[in-house]
Amino acid sequence: MALIENFSIKPMGAISKALLEMNIFNFQQATDFIKQLPYGRNVDKENLVSVLSDGCGTCSSKHALLKQLAIENQFYTVKLFVGLFKMGSKNRPAIAATLEKYKLAYIPEAHCYLKLGNEIIDVTKTDANPDHFMPDLIEEMEIQPHQITSFKVDYHKNYMAHWLRENREIMYTPDEMWAIREQCIQDLATP
Repeated sequence: MALIENFSIKPMGAISKALLEMNIFNFQQATDFIKQLPYGRNVDKENLVSVLSDGCGTCSSKHALLKQLAIENQFYTVKLFVGLFKMGSKNRPAIAATLEKYKLAYIPEAHCYLKLGNEIIDVTKTDANPDHFMPDLIEEMEIQPHQITSFKVDYHKNYMAHWLRENREIMYTPDEMWAIREQCIQDLATP
């Protein structure tokens, strides 16, 4: 993936300095490197440098790190988004057994990604592609890196509760749906 815009990294903050120490000198190299890191939850999601020290990250932590890198280098055309999409067996085959077990066609899932102009950048996994979620996108909003923790979770849980109220034939409580969703995330993390 070649970015439509690129910038050189300057030693302007913790993420920039850490990447420069790893011989990563521009945003293109940083996105390529982060995309190669395995998918996995970080020990300290509040500390975005943990993506580098843990050697892994989620859609939230990987994209928030890159957005923070852009902020540190005063490159404000990189935007961080959270979108809700219909996560089903068609776009996430690894969760098919869990959805079938609970008789669900899909689950609303929150996914973070970047936008640079009209280009959508998804570095969640090496095979990540906006076509894997954009056709099933329900809504999206721009957020800031600090919002990937409690804000994103609250936004996701509130939407899921609303979705359950609108779809009364789904007989699960919000807590039960969240547990099913967590199982789906485990299904996705299993190689």
